[in-house]
Amino acid sequence: MGILSWIIFGALAGWIASGITGDKKRMGCGMNIVIGIVGASIGGLVFNMIGGTGVTGFNLWSLFVAVVGAVILLSLINALRN
Repeated sequence: MGILSWIIFGALAGWIASGITGDKKRMGCGMNIVIGIVGASIGGLVFNMIGGTGVTGFNLWSLFVAVVGAVILLSLINALRN
């Protein structure tokens, strides 16, 4: 995937994850992108560790993996913040 698709993918995954965790009001577009991209890396690592497939391209499975990773990341951040 190219840099533009990573940015779009990260923004979408971060936006969905922030909605799931309730952080939507605190995060802007730039933070959604960062959370989504880092979340895709975390999700890929987690899914590879349990024997699944990580991020494979611009598709629904990869979006699911990225959202799971972003939710994990936001949950950790919220736990440390409180």
